[in-house]
Amino acid sequence: MMQSLVGEVKLKVIVKFLGPITREDVVLEVQSDSEIKEKIKKYIDKKWLDSLAVAVNDKIVHSFDEVKDGDVISLLPPVCGG
Repeated sequence: MMQSLVGEVKLKVIVKFLGPITREDVVLEVQSDSEIKEKIKKYIDKKWLDSLAVAVNDKIVHSFDEVKDGDVISLLPPVCGG
């Protein structure tokens, strides 16, 4: 008999919010890498969405395609100053 995979967590990742995004780190439990961005949207202000840099395990990435279980995702807002 085959078990259902509906609702089963396949990935557990830590999300770190850096700089002026004042939020505690969170652990996301998702079924696929494509679900990560949708869940992150629930935790940050919309003004940051289009300007964030994203790092996975301290390496800048342009998508969540290769995120693995246990990875650390860091969200880096643009830096400005003088």
